[in-house]
Amino acid sequence: MTPPIPSVDPATARTSGAPIPPSTAADVDATCARATTAFHELAERDRAWRAGLLRGMADELDTRRDDIVATADAETALGAARLNGELTRTCYQLRFFADVVTDGGYLEAAIDHAGPTPMGPRPDLRRMLVPLGPVAVFSASNFPLAFSVPGGDTAAALAAGCPVVVKAHESHPRTSRLCGQALAAAASACDAPEGTVTVVYGREAGARLVRHPAVTAVGFTGSLHGGRALLELVNSRPDPIPFYGELSGINPLVVTADAARERAEDIGTGLASSVLLGAGQFCTKPGLAFVPATADGDRLVAALAGAVGAASAPVLLNEGIRDAYAELGAALTGEPGVTTVATGESYDGDGYGVRPRVLSVDLTSGTELTGALTRECFGPVVVVVRYGGDAQDDQLIDALAGLEPSLTATVHLAEGEAARRGELLTRLQRLSGRLVFDGYPTGVAVSWAQHHGGPWPSTNAVHTSVGATAIRRFLRPLAWQDAPESVLPAELRDGPAPVPRRVDGALTLPGTD
Repeated sequence: MTPPIPSVDPATARTSGAPIPPSTAADVDATCARATTAFHELAERDRAWRAGLLRGMADELDTRRDDIVATADAETALGAARLNGELTRTCYQLRFFADVVTDGGYLEAAIDHAGPTPMGPRPDLRRMLVPLGPVAVFSASNFPLAFSVPGGDTAAALAAGCPVVVKAHESHPRTSRLCGQALAAAASACDAPEGTVTVVYGREAGARLVRHPAVTAVGFTGSLHGGRALLELVNSRPDPIPFYGELSGINPLVVTADAARERAEDIGTGLASSVLLGAGQFCTKPGLAFVPATADGDRLVAALAGAVGAASAPVLLNEGIRDAYAELGAALTGEPGVTTVATGESYDGDGYGVRPRVLSVDLTSGTELTGALTRECFGPVVVVVRYGGDAQDDQLIDALAGLEPSLTATVHLAEGEAARRGELLTRLQRLSGRLVFDGYPTGVAVSWAQHHGGPWPSTNAVHTSVGATAIRRFLRPLAWQDAPESVLPAELRDGPAPVPRRVDGALTLPGTD
């Protein structure tokens, strides 16, 4: 029998409160049945109602802010300031998707009236995107709010018109329950059907969820190992469904010799802040920093080392992450040519604290990036890779060519340098889903133009999990041919356009014929 899920404070490794019972097979089946019923009811609701539901959920989370933040802090040790900011982002994300739904452009609505073509007569065709059905969402460990029960996958799926069943993460079960209760209360206040949003607990429940015939898509944020395991379950179904995994990456950061010459210290301290942010537990943390083996590069590394060396020991989210950090950290320091440049303060508590570290390897001495040096290490560590500078750019390009793609890649350039760095920029574009210039990849803005994804193994799809187009994952196209107007959705009927759409090939904006 699966044991209850305890609530653990990672700062002390102590449990508190009553553990949460895992969901049984019967619980999962009943939850999925309610979600299926809810899906059919939600199909009758218009976009205005759906936008109101999302805004109501944001308001309810805001109302319960104090309890949610206090509980999340007790289960993650991320601190009230960080968690308040994350909750603000979460509420903004829900309201943002309400705006996306109201806009309606995501529907990709198109109308081709019947008429002659060079290929012969064409029937009346009308097409737009429609919701897939109930969606399973797997919460992330490192963002108990923004990528968990009320997070981006949930918001995008609800915006699409899909009910959501969330599998809570074991690192923050009580936070998940509080957030689930808030979303359910908001749904009830909006007269949403039962089963619009529900939460299940436990790994066995998660495995049953992805295999359940009612589930039509899965959203996951987590490790490559966990993503592979779920993907295997999805592919074992008699009807394989979309699996959208946001998985892993080392997120390379490159500093050119000219950029180091211009602002070595600023880049070094900025890099330190990025690596230490959230105890290094961001999926966009820069794990490899390519720095020229020059005097200016030395200044940059000195600034980085000084900032990390002065940092206190952060607490990681759970025992498993702490142990993995120690294991991969030992593997890193055991790689040929790796030296330790700086370590932060030691940890002397009873929880899951660790020492931040800066490691270094020198390509100019013939060392290659292999083994642990090419794998993501979740936690406050960065490997500085020294390369030859302008005289040996091939060394840098060759090293980048050996890396697996990541969610992000970052480049620091000098003023006016971009025009002559075409090969480097092309290589970094191929390695990432978001290319950052003169900044740091930690922090993913919620916006219309955002893309949070990348080539395998950073994700397994071309879609984003953050931003307006994240909604596309939970929709499918449907065309109506020669349909009576009475059966058409409002967005596809003749008359003034309620949403942006193409009519006989011409883009038509709302309010126009």
